[in-house]
Amino acid sequence: MPRFPRRRRPQLPLCRDAPRTIGTVAALAAALAATLAATFAATPSFAGEVAVSGDRILVDGKPFVVHGAAGWERLDVLKGLGANAVRTYGDLGNEILDPAEKLGLKVALGFWLEPPRRGFDYANRAAVEEQLARLEAFVRAHKDHPALLMWGIGNEVEAEAPDPDLVYAAIGEAARRTKAIDPDHPTMAVLAETGEDKVSRLMKFAPDIDVLGLNSYGEALPSVIGRARAQGWTGPIMVTELGVIGQWDAPKTAWGAAVEPTSTAKADLLARYLGALEAGGAGEFVFFWGQKQEVTPTWHGLITPTGEWTGTAEAMATAWGGTTPGGDRAPRIARLAWRDGDHWPASGEGVAVLETSDPDGDPLTVEWTVMEESRDLKTGGDAESVPPSHAVALKVAGQDGATVTGLAPGHYRLFVTVRDGRGAAATGNLPFAVQ
Repeated sequence: MPRFPRRRRPQLPLCRDAPRTIGTVAALAAALAATLAATFAATPSFAGEVAVSGDRILVDGKPFVVHGAAGWERLDVLKGLGANAVRTYGDLGNEILDPAEKLGLKVALGFWLEPPRRGFDYANRAAVEEQLARLEAFVRAHKDHPALLMWGIGNEVEAEAPDPDLVYAAIGEAARRTKAIDPDHPTMAVLAETGEDKVSRLMKFAPDIDVLGLNSYGEALPSVIGRARAQGWTGPIMVTELGVIGQWDAPKTAWGAAVEPTSTAKADLLARYLGALEAGGAGEFVFFWGQKQEVTPTWHGLITPTGEWTGTAEAMATAWGGTTPGGDRAPRIARLAWRDGDHWPASGEGVAVLETSDPDGDPLTVEWTVMEESRDLKTGGDAESVPPSHAVALKVAGQDGATVTGLAPGHYRLFVTVRDGRGAAATGNLPFAVQ
C-alpha cells in the first residue's frame, strides 16, 4: 500500500463567547468560511505530496518518474529540456529549493555524510553524533518546502571504507533520525554501483531507506537495474549519477592517460543509455549539470567552463520531450586526432586535425588550449586543482587544427572548444607526451 504523508490540519480561529443572534452567527459562519478558503488556498503542503508505493514514487498520488540531473546551475535551461527534478549533494538548502520551486522542479536534497576515505571514523561516536545533529537541523530547516522530493543521505560513503557494514549502519541511523523528524518524504541512499552485495547489505543495515540511488557509468548502465533487483531490492531505483564513461573505464595512452570522448560522442552514448533506463523503469539524474575539474575540466561537466551547454543537452531533451534554448542544436566534432601520433621529442611538434559542423548552419569559432596532464587525481569525485596552461605552446590554432611545440618533456592535453555563438558548444581533447 502507498505510504502517504500525514496531512496537517489548518489552524482555525477560536471564539470564546459565541454570539447568540442569528445575524451574528451567520456573519461568523461567513467569516469562518472565508478563513477556511484562504487557509486552504495558501497552504502549499496540500500539493506535491510524496509517497512510495512498491517500486514507484508518487507525487499527489500519481507516479513520478524522475528525469533530471545532478547539479544546480542554469535550472531554466534544464527545465526546458524536459527535466522535472534535480539532485544535490550537501551544503545547499533554500538557495536550490526556492528557484526549483519557481520552475516547477522537485529536489532530491542531499546531506553530505563524510566518507571514511576522507578520514571520518564511524566508530567515533562523538563524531557520528555531531554529524547526526547537523543532519537533524538540516531536515527541520527544509522539511516543509514544497519543492522537496526526497532526502539524499550521503554519496558513495561506502567507497574504500575499511568496514562498509559500519557505514551502512550509519546510513540507516541517519535515515531513522530523518524519518523521526519528517515522515512525509522518502529517504534515499546513494551507492557507487551495486557491487557484489552492496545493495543486499544496505537493505540489512539500513531498512529505513526507501529509495535506492546508484551511481553508474558507461556499459554498466543498461544492466544496473536488473543487478540491483537480483540482490533483493524491490523499491524505487534512481540512477543518481548517470555518465557515459568514467575515467576508470576509458581507454588509456601508453603512459596511462585516460582518453576522453568528445562531447559529440558523449551525446550519442547518452541517448542510448537514457533509452535503456527508461525501459527499465528507473529515474535518472544525469551527471553533471555544471562544470568541474575531474581528470579534465570537461570530462563530467555537461556545461563548459564558460557556460555553454553541449550536445548532451539535446539527448536529454529528446528523451524527455523538451527542447534546447531557442531550438538550437550544438556544434558537432566529426574528427579530432593527431596527424602523426600522440608523442614527439622536445625538439619536434605535434599537429592536431579537426573536422566540425553545425546542424543549424551557424558560423563556428574554435578555441584551443594546452594544459598539463592533471597530477591532482582524486577518488570519489573529490575536488581537484586545475592544471597549468601553456598558451605559448600553440604555434598554429585555427578552424581546422592546431600545432603544438616548444614544451618541456612531460604529459599534456590539447583542448578544443567549438562554439556556435548561440549558447551551445562542442568540446574535445587529445592527450600527448613530449619526450
